[in-house]
Amino acid sequence: MVLVIDGCGVGALPDAASYGDEGANTLVHVAEAVGGLDLPTLGALGLGSIASLPGVPAAADPAIHGRLHPLGPGKDSVTGHWELMGVVMPRALPTYPRGFPLEVTGPLAAAMGHEVICNRPDNGLAAIEEFGAEHLSSGALILYTSQDSVLQLAAHTERVPAAALYRACELARGVMVGEHAVGRVIARPFNGEPGRFIRTEGRRDYTVAPPGPSYLQELQGAGVAVHGVGKIGDLFAGVGLDACHPGASNEQALASTELLLDELQSGLVLVNLIETDQVYGHRKDAVGFARALKAIDRYLAGCLAGLRDRDLLVVSADHGVDPAHPGTDHTREHTPLLALTGEMLRHRALGGRRHDGPLADVGASVLCWLAGPAAMGDRSRELPGTSFIS
Repeated sequence: MVLVIDGCGVGALPDAASYGDEGANTLVHVAEAVGGLDLPTLGALGLGSIASLPGVPAAADPAIHGRLHPLGPGKDSVTGHWELMGVVMPRALPTYPRGFPLEVTGPLAAAMGHEVICNRPDNGLAAIEEFGAEHLSSGALILYTSQDSVLQLAAHTERVPAAALYRACELARGVMVGEHAVGRVIARPFNGEPGRFIRTEGRRDYTVAPPGPSYLQELQGAGVAVHGVGKIGDLFAGVGLDACHPGASNEQALASTELLLDELQSGLVLVNLIETDQVYGHRKDAVGFARALKAIDRYLAGCLAGLRDRDLLVVSADHGVDPAHPGTDHTREHTPLLALTGEMLRHRALGGRRHDGPLADVGASVLCWLAGPAAMGDRSRELPGTSFIS
């Protein structure tokens, strides 16, 4: 099982300044904002051994722990998850810091059958509040973006039903190709009254397909079943996944994960826990972020109790979203690595070994663990990454 705590960065990358993210450190700044984090399970695994973290001391006997970094550009969920599974972008996906040009919005409106309003980088909630009334009056879709490679379309469910919004996003995905192939087209349905608009859990992501093979496909080729929980299916455009399971909230994602762990005897369960990013990080809610981490910590305490000897658990993240940093976008950061097996836990000897490396080491380790070292040597296509466990 690989748990990806969305947006849980652990310190700025060396090139963070070129993204405007110098000094970012999501976990440390969340901890400072709440007077220290209370995470006994993650702490025992070695979270406080990765870097100095208020409230989380270094572990006496940590699991495999360290910091991971991307090999390619970007700081969003698409590139972060892709890199965890060995897909590295040779160049950055397109972004639109001044909004989408007419050469995009014209074909976009024609294809969707809807005019668009807003069309600028914006916080999603702010865009809905500012343009929601106009949308209700005209039916034009609220179009916005961010520092990431995204095109987001918001609509009130009573003015444009969710099914119609999803269809519009599918058509938009068909327009955003070539030089305008954004990482994600995102549907953002909302409801409520002006001044009290609320986004629903009906978000859907329409992701560009990964540009090359991943460890997910290597696992499938080795006869290993791959299950995605939460937005994993969207992020990989379904490529390399045998089945996708619901996870619009952390509670739902962890419930889906628990069912899979009860039912499966083997395979990979790749889980995205979205709330630290979507609900709290972008809204700069450090208290909510810390509360979400505490809930994950409680879940992991029970999860560890059920690990079998041959189970491998990996906890990591995809990027940062520092609530102390200016703006509301993602931040270019290292991500944490915590990994252990049921056997390590049973012998009460987690090993204490530090491992720093690329995000792709997670995918390499999963392939090595589930398909054996021979699978690494027999790969028909070279993928980055080195296994941190044998």
